[in-house]
Amino acid sequence: MDSLNRHEDYGQEALDETHLGANPIEQFKLWLREAEAAEIFEPNAFVLGTIDAAGQPTSRTVLLKGLDEDGFFFATNYLSRKGSALETNRKVSAVFGWYSMYRQVLIEGIAHQVAGQESDDYFTSRPHESQVAAWSSHQSAPIENRAALDAQFDAALAKFEGADVPRPDYWGGYRIVPTRIEFWKGRSNRMHDRIVFERTINASGICGEWIIGRIQP
Repeated sequence: MDSLNRHEDYGQEALDETHLGANPIEQFKLWLREAEAAEIFEPNAFVLGTIDAAGQPTSRTVLLKGLDEDGFFFATNYLSRKGSALETNRKVSAVFGWYSMYRQVLIEGIAHQVAGQESDDYFTSRPHESQVAAWSSHQSAPIENRAALDAQFDAALAKFEGADVPRPDYWGGYRIVPTRIEFWKGRSNRMHDRIVFERTINASGICGEWIIGRIQP
């Protein structure tokens, strides 16, 4: 495990407050496009952190499937481990790591289930077999072996052969409304740049203005 003793130099390319726009959502879009141009594998993948009813934090990788001024959209099974956690605690974190570019974006916010029509629209856009998978997998539930999982998928595939696949009522989208977005840029000697945007959300769900600042590495 040579990586445990490795000390990479992340270079001297700076990230200054003046390099970023006033709107962190637009800045994120720019970094995402640059990650795509750099051919980062799955640049829209992020680590979603949740907290369940027992206070246990859990994390997993999911894919960003929508982005606008309201927040970051992803979809999942509502009955999964993360869905169950979001039922009791909607506070989440999200980490996008574009490490070959020495970049990372850390997001904190509140996850809201989106309206049924928005979930329908996204579900319809998915490939047929991905739609079938939403019916065949009881996400996060135990199963005997891979053969049993494949049998479930094959049965669902046969059921929907040649037919449109409706969205299951236990599957749909969430939007993370961000309250904090940190742009991280690796620098030499571990003196990294960390620029943070923060805002408040009142009881009505209305967001305040973004405030930008720098924090120490």
